[in-house]
Amino acid sequence: MHRLTVLYRPPVDPEHFREYYVATHLPLAAKLPGLIRSDYSLDVSALGDDNPYFAVFHGDFDSAQAMIDALGSPEGKAVAGDVANYATGGVEMIHYPLA
Repeated sequence: MHRLTVLYRPPVDPEHFREYYVATHLPLAAKLPGLIRSDYSLDVSALGDDNPYFAVFHGDFDSAQAMIDALGSPEGKAVAGDVANYATGGVEMIHYPLA
């Protein structure tokens, strides 16, 4: 199993982020080919004074190659192209095998 984690920094307009992300972006992400399961949170907190993130998304795939194929697919390109519509604070993506 391989996981894609997307970390979102605080946006300029948190309410727009929440509404758009749930109503528009998550349905696009759900169409990623090979996506086994996903989850997210719009209530992310750090264990210190600095809170660099606003939201997180996790998507699980059978393998790293399945994730790469999904991100390169038309559906993956649509998901990537949509990020600028709500993630005004920036985004980081990491991926790793699950133990």
